Amino acid sequence: MTTKFEKLKDSFQESIFTWEYFTDFEKVKKNVKSIEKELNILNYLIGKKNIETEFINLIEEYPNIRKALPILIAIRKSKLKETPVITNINTLEANNKSYIFYDSLNDEIKKELLIFLNKSGLKDIFENEFIKNLVDYCFGVEVGFDTNARKNRTGKTMEKLCKSVLSDFANKYNLVLLVEATKVEIKKQFNIDVKTTLESKTNKNDRRFDFVIYNKEINKLFIFEVNYYSSSGSKPNSIAREYQDLYDLLKTQNIELIWITDGKGWHKMLNALQQTTEHNQYVININMLKNDILNQICLK
Repeated sequence: MTTKFEKLKDSFQESIFTWEYFTDFEKVKKNVKSIEKELNILNYLIGKKNIETEFINLIEEYPNIRKALPILIAIRKSKLKETPVITNINTLEANNKSYIFYDSLNDEIKKELLIFLNKSGLKDIFENEFIKNLVDYCFGVEVGFDTNARKNRTGKTMEKLCKSVLSDFANKYNLVLLVEATKVEIKKQFNIDVKTTLESKTNKNDRRFDFVIYNKEINKLFIFEVNYYSSSGSKPNSIAREYQDLYDLLKTQNIELIWITDGKGWHKMLNALQQTTEHNQYVININMLKNDILNQICLK
């Protein structure tokens, strides 16, 4: 007889990613648009031979163009503020230099900007016309930055897939569905107190549950947590252990915890998942979610 765990591990979804997952072009366009004027002014420097003089003259005339300079070396303003820069390799002294792009222009800042121009490599890039248009160049930089956001989009993509199924199910059976519900919202909607004492141990007192379904006919609450792991790591193992404790805590309140998890990353972390599957009554993946398993969970 096939066990719950075997059904789970044998039907993991290899991917949940559509083409929209890879790059958020709307965000890219918005970020480039915010400095487009400054970039177009800086385009003047491309191909200039007396680049240092032209650079300082341009900044004196348009000091605000400095705010667009960090993106040319692929660093955000927030990251720049927390990253001291070594300007003397012999002493290895490092100082925060973010002020040269945002403070009122003075002679000291001009000197620092010339150091930045030379040491960053931008002088060579401008002089030798390796870049033809800074707006297009920064569009590419922003696309590169956006790859770092894919990890966050993985969770949102998983939630979107699950929300579609849960919404259809709730509508079909006249159940109430809440998205990203807090215990305050749950109390307000259903007059049910969800004790979250456990979460104080993990600094999650204000935790939002991914989804909540309420069956008013049997006056029962079902809490859903959702995640997807395309690679292995320590976090999935930690989450698996946490959900064992959370399952026990909610069970004492007559509340069911349903953990919807998926991804090929689990193939290298099966021990922790198996322990949680054997401990928790409801650990399912996307394929199981779509195969009417909710009828067995939320309607009995």
